[in-house]
Amino acid sequence: MDVQATFQRGFDFRCEGRYAEARAEFQKVLSEDPAHADSRWQLGLIQGFEGDFDGSLETLTSVVGGHPNHVKARYDLAMTQMMLGMLDEAAENFRSVLRLDPSHEDAAKQLSYFGG
Repeated sequence: MDVQATFQRGFDFRCEGRYAEARAEFQKVLSEDPAHADSRWQLGLIQGFEGDFDGSLETLTSVVGGHPNHVKARYDLAMTQMMLGMLDEAAENFRSVLRLDPSHEDAAKQLSYFGG
């Protein structure tokens, strides 16, 4: 199996809103490579898009816990935390994103709502 091609198919399906098909592709990747952080990150996003915010929070927290430098997953975790009213945690994750990528404009914008 070409893991990258399978991931890309899943990503494309996710972008098209075809969540069941995307989930299946990401699960294929994870069956081949259980440590594939991007597939877990995408599954966490799908959970949130489908309204499973607690599951999304758990999945994204797991991705960031195992891959602390995964900027995109950390940003999405912060956004999820903010949406769930976990403001202190969100602000800290936005700060972490900016430590990892000082040019991350979206994280800087979100953090500005917290007063810096």
